[in-house]
Amino acid sequence: MKLRLFAATAALLLIGGAAGSAAADTPAGQSARPRTASVEVPAGVSAGVAVFDRQTGTFTEQLNSTARFRSASVVKLLLALDHLWNRGPDYTVPPADRAWLEPMLRSSDDDAADTYWSDHGGTAIITRMTSRLGLKDTAPPPSGYEGYWGYTALSARDTVTIYRYLLDSAPAPVRDFVMGNLRQSTRCASDAFDQHFGVAGAFEKPWAVKQGWAGSSYEKGTCGPPRTAAAPHWAGPAPAAAADVDLTRPALHSTGTVGAGDRSIVAVFTLHPVGTSYGKAYTDIGRLTRSLNVPGAARPAGWWYGTWSDHVNVRPDPGTGSAPLTQLPSGVEVLVGCQAKGERVDVPPYSNEWWAYLPQYKGWISNIYVSSPDNKMPDVKDC
Repeated sequence: MKLRLFAATAALLLIGGAAGSAAADTPAGQSARPRTASVEVPAGVSAGVAVFDRQTGTFTEQLNSTARFRSASVVKLLLALDHLWNRGPDYTVPPADRAWLEPMLRSSDDDAADTYWSDHGGTAIITRMTSRLGLKDTAPPPSGYEGYWGYTALSARDTVTIYRYLLDSAPAPVRDFVMGNLRQSTRCASDAFDQHFGVAGAFEKPWAVKQGWAGSSYEKGTCGPPRTAAAPHWAGPAPAAAADVDLTRPALHSTGTVGAGDRSIVAVFTLHPVGTSYGKAYTDIGRLTRSLNVPGAARPAGWWYGTWSDHVNVRPDPGTGSAPLTQLPSGVEVLVGCQAKGERVDVPPYSNEWWAYLPQYKGWISNIYVSSPDNKMPDVKDC
């Protein structure tokens, strides 16, 4: 049975009308836009962007690169560097430190950040690191909210500076430890949010990423067992006024390096309209990041399609017999590598036996949840 009105309506409601075509949707290795075009910012999104090519020593993209955003979990880079400061060339990170640094860097663990922040001076950490690295736009959380490390102000420009220090000036053990953990970023963060958006979704490996997210409208994470700890410190109440830093709109940030030898440093900070779902923000930062000129980056093969429904299961096979690998953020856009016939799925009054393979998840979803006018996507190859 054709899946027309049902999918089209869902697409309009959940991903802003992308309606499943491959609009982001170029074949493998082809850019979604000419290399000389400007950054493509989705409607309603505010962005600060910087892309630095380490091979040429030049920026290939800059958009509002000095604008301050609340850092959310990107500030964990500064927490890690503060702890590792003044380590010598023969330093080895002891097991006790690895036990909290690795989850904080790989899976964005908030408990580790909470403990380090409270035990090592809170805002003094930011003051120290701002001075050490010569950061120009970074500032501690506003007065009255000193406990909220996620309210630290950070810009795309300063984020590039942080990564340049890590790659070019930090002692080798510090560089290798921090970057090695960022290369092992887990899809599922400690709070069960899917954190492979932006850089991690737009480009093939090698990449290394540190992401950030904060928003009261973001639904509960679904990609793993949720945290049972107290609310993380990026989720606190917004101050009535906080200078030039917006602490109200949902934030989603993607930072890191891309390409062999960490050729390009990418920093993308975004704010979204109040009430935006996590899946919509995830989709929008993905589209923005795919529009960037990132030297050394390889684009993944496939077609970008929207999805609909809450908590769509990603399965290891094209059927419902096996336990799901994970669940998608609601209404998120996904990369489809190919499609195949499998178990028929019924969502009355609709039925569909075609399944989409999602290479970035290494799993399958039923085409009934893909925003396409037909049961079989017209431009996607068979597996």
